[in-house]
Amino acid sequence: MYLSKKAIIDGVSFEGEAVVLGETIIGKGSVIGFYSVIGYPTLPKLRGKEVSIEVYDRLSEGAKIGEGCFIRSHSVIYERVTLGNGVQTGHSVLIREDSSVGDRTLIGTHSIVDGRVKIGREVSIQSGVYIPPMSEIGDRVFLAPFVVITNDKYPPSRKLLGVKIEDDAVIGANSVLVSGVRIGEGAVVASGAVVTRDVQPRKVVMGVPARVVGTREEYDEKRRGYEEI
Repeated sequence: MYLSKKAIIDGVSFEGEAVVLGETIIGKGSVIGFYSVIGYPTLPKLRGKEVSIEVYDRLSEGAKIGEGCFIRSHSVIYERVTLGNGVQTGHSVLIREDSSVGDRTLIGTHSIVDGRVKIGREVSIQSGVYIPPMSEIGDRVFLAPFVVITNDKYPPSRKLLGVKIEDDAVIGANSVLVSGVRIGEGAVVASGAVVTRDVQPRKVVMGVPARVVGTREEYDEKRRGYEEI
């Protein structure tokens, strides 16, 4: 276990071996899982430097983790990441620098938040989701397993555009959101869809490429009927 002398970690529980670097702040009641790393420094700082935990500690600006969070084993949270209160991760989650995550959000096992990402409150991100830089995700969004968001429409190019997902949207499993699209408030993207254009609020889209097939009201009615069976 390595806990930086610069870190503020009173009232935090550790399952076992973990690393906390730099001026990290972890709120009371949080749990840090086995072999997790908090405050990992970015690559430009590490180039040409000695590979040692003391050097990494000196270079790291630290991360901020709220109260009552649960960071499960083998997760890596970079410096300049801010997590709200009650955030939970699955195992082996990566959250890179300059990202923020709102209160009571869940990030599932093996998901990647790849830096410069904004995630709102009470978001449910299931296992294996990829979220690239410049993405913005609103409150209460649901991302099913293995959703892929992109930020490069013609890869590899020098022009990157983020995807914006507005509040209460639902994104189905194995769907792909192409660079620059906006998913409107309350919209639903069906499993396996490839979204190449903006989706208007409260519309349901499916297919490759995705097209409108219904409304959120119709979707919710079908869900209620399914739940009552």
